[in-house]
Amino acid sequence: MLKDKYSLSDLIDLIELLRSEKGCPWDRKQTHESLKSCFIEETYEALEAIDLNDRDKLCEELGDVLLQVVFHAQIARETKAFSMDDVITGICRKLILRHTHVFGNDMADTPEQVVENWEVLKKREKGLKTQTGVLKDVPSNLPALMRSYKVQQKAAQVGFDWDNLDDVFSKVEEEIRELRDVYKSENMERIKDELGDVLFSLVNLSRFLKLQPELALTGTINKFIKRFEYVESNSIKNGNKLEDMSLAEMDQLWNEAKAYFSEEKA
Repeated sequence: MLKDKYSLSDLIDLIELLRSEKGCPWDRKQTHESLKSCFIEETYEALEAIDLNDRDKLCEELGDVLLQVVFHAQIARETKAFSMDDVITGICRKLILRHTHVFGNDMADTPEQVVENWEVLKKREKGLKTQTGVLKDVPSNLPALMRSYKVQQKAAQVGFDWDNLDDVFSKVEEEIRELRDVYKSENMERIKDELGDVLFSLVNLSRFLKLQPELALTGTINKFIKRFEYVESNSIKNGNKLEDMSLAEMDQLWNEAKAYFSEEKA
C-alpha cells in the first residue's frame, strides 16, 4: 500500500476512499462546519513551525493544511457544489488576473505597488463600490487583532489615517485616560467600549510600527510562560509552592527570570 512518493491526485483519491462506504466512519461523518476548528488548528501549527524554523515540521504541517483543503473539496464534490479542480482553477485565474504587471500591461516595480494594484483589482472583481464595502469585506471571523489591523489598513488606503507616529502615541494615551476615567463609573458597558478603543488604538500603533499585533502578542505570551516556568521551578527548588508565596517573593523571582533570559539572549 505504502509508496515512496505520492502526488496531489493520490491524496484526492485517498480522501475520496476514506469518505466512501468502504472507508472510515469518522471521515464520512465530517462536514464543512465540523472541520472548521481542525482547519484553524492546522494553520496555527504550520505558523508555529515557521517560528521554530523547523523545516521538517513545516513540511508535515503544510501537509495537514493541504489535507484540510482537499477534505473540504471532496465534501463539496459529493454534493456537486465544486471540486478540487474548481478550487485550483479558481486560484490560478485569480493569480493571473491580479498580477497584471506580469500577465498584462500594468506596471509595478515595488512590492508596495503590487499590493496597491492587487487591492484595486480585488475591489473591481468583487464589485465593491465604496471603501465601506471594502472594510465590511474583511472576514468577521478573523481573530479580532488581525481583523482590526486589516480594517485600519484598508481605511488608510483612502487617506483615513494619522499623519505620524507621535499622533498615534497620543491617541493611545488618550484612550487609556478615557478607560481610566470610565472605570470609576463601574458601568461595564462603557468600560468594555473604552477597553475596545484602547486595544484598537494599540493595533493602530502596531500598524505604524509595521508589526503584526497577533504575532507580537503571541511572542509575549510565550515569553510570559517561559518566565513563569522559571519562577515556579526555582520556587520548587527552594522548597516553596507558588500558592504559599507572597507576591513580593514571586516578583523577585520574576525579575531574576527577566535578567536570566536577557543574559541568555546576549
